[in-house]
Amino acid sequence: MSALLNIAARRAPAGLRRAATSATSQIRHYSSPIDLRAVVNRRFLDEQKELQSLARAFADNEFAPKMQEWDENQHFPADVLRKGAELGFGGLYTREDVGGAGLTRLDTSIIFEALSTGCTSTTAYISIHNMCAWMIDSFGSEEQRQKYLPRLTSMEQFASYCLTEPGAGSDAGGLSTTAVKKGSHYVLNGSKAFISGGGSSDVYVIMARTGGPGPKGISCFIVEKGFKGLSFGKKENKLGWNSQPTRAVIMEDCEVPAENLVGVEGQGFSIAMKGLNGGRINIGSCSLGAAQASIEAAVEHVKVRKQFNQPLAHFQNTQFKLADMATSLLSSRLMIRQAAAMLDQGHPDVASYCAMAKLHSTDECFKIIDDSLQLHGGYGYLKDYKVNVFLRDARVHRILEGTNEVMRMVTSRAMLTE
Repeated sequence: MSALLNIAARRAPAGLRRAATSATSQIRHYSSPIDLRAVVNRRFLDEQKELQSLARAFADNEFAPKMQEWDENQHFPADVLRKGAELGFGGLYTREDVGGAGLTRLDTSIIFEALSTGCTSTTAYISIHNMCAWMIDSFGSEEQRQKYLPRLTSMEQFASYCLTEPGAGSDAGGLSTTAVKKGSHYVLNGSKAFISGGGSSDVYVIMARTGGPGPKGISCFIVEKGFKGLSFGKKENKLGWNSQPTRAVIMEDCEVPAENLVGVEGQGFSIAMKGLNGGRINIGSCSLGAAQASIEAAVEHVKVRKQFNQPLAHFQNTQFKLADMATSLLSSRLMIRQAAAMLDQGHPDVASYCAMAKLHSTDECFKIIDDSLQLHGGYGYLKDYKVNVFLRDARVHRILEGTNEVMRMVTSRAMLTE
């Protein structure tokens, strides 16, 4: 039993938890916008603190000492990821019967924040891997679950999510990769762009068009590395996220067994969007961790760095800046935790709240990291200091899992259709 599963096992039986969730869902419409008592369940606070401590200790011992080396050498730390899987990080919100930890999205947000203080790029890859495992767990057949998930939750194999294309980024419903059924196989043609883990992952959860134009024509497939017709583009040279490889995933008459269709034809866009709700919480949580680590670094620096014969910490400008940074981090954390609790509850407004939480947290946390670099002065610009890695790794969070411009669209649509 993994360490995370061991902690989770001390909670109420699964049936009782489901009953409690059902009861909460019956009353949630009478609160505005959500029953805040459900955001943090007091019975579980001690266990969530244990989860946080476990993840932070792993980040401090396994990620933080190597983060700059991984960034500099563009190294994908598969061995360290597998050590994390031994604790349960490979299947955080996947069911226990296939090796998952069976945690909630709120639990998972706490873990991703803690892990990101050690290496944001590596944690972000773990979040993508977990999203793929969750999709198979939630929408796949029992045969698919038993075939793929034990190897994914143990991180014996790694997974990548494939939605974005060269001509379809924010407009995911306009993707052009096709899947045509021919006998016992589907034949996929097209390419996916900016795929984290591309070429290194073993399993690819790919969205492709089986029907007509628009979202209703999209289906979801599990494609394995080694399938005929699957290849990869060159490794991209990126500003950040250097501990995980990024490549195009290319399908040229790629043969995929019909049994690797996830769910039914036409369900792919729904699967993708439900995955992105969680993905937005996950990536926002990664921004929280990067900002937390950056604030910690800034506090330590201003205590020892002297100008005009006194530490920078003695200047009111520095004190006010730190106060603003802490306030922004707290507001971001509260929004992410609220959205995670809403996702756990199946709240009807979850999409817009996930969008707002992602928008606010990734924008504000990037500013926190930039302010931390400013407080470091010229030292912050040196690669000897970690803050520049956090800055580069967190920048892309405002683009992926739906750009922050799209988050504004999702939010405003919800307001205008009420």
